[in-house]
Amino acid sequence: MNYPIPVSPQEVVDLRQKNVSEDLVAAAIAGVVQVARAKGQSLDDLTAEVMADDSLLDRQQRYWLSEIVAQAWQTLP
Repeated sequence: MNYPIPVSPQEVVDLRQKNVSEDLVAAAIAGVVQVARAKGQSLDDLTAEVMADDSLLDRQQRYWLSEIVAQAWQTLP
């Protein structure tokens, strides 16, 4: 991966300044998982946040993203 995994919420936000690529998306997802764990959140907590209604993603996209987040949660150390 070409990007370090973010370790703080600010580092995740700072990724917005980069050009979107597969590596950037993977780093962002890994960073979100790491930050959630550091805050003591569970996978269920994080999934609920991903599934919360917003104007960026439709329900199917949020479901797809929640599946990827769950895989990352289970895979990352």
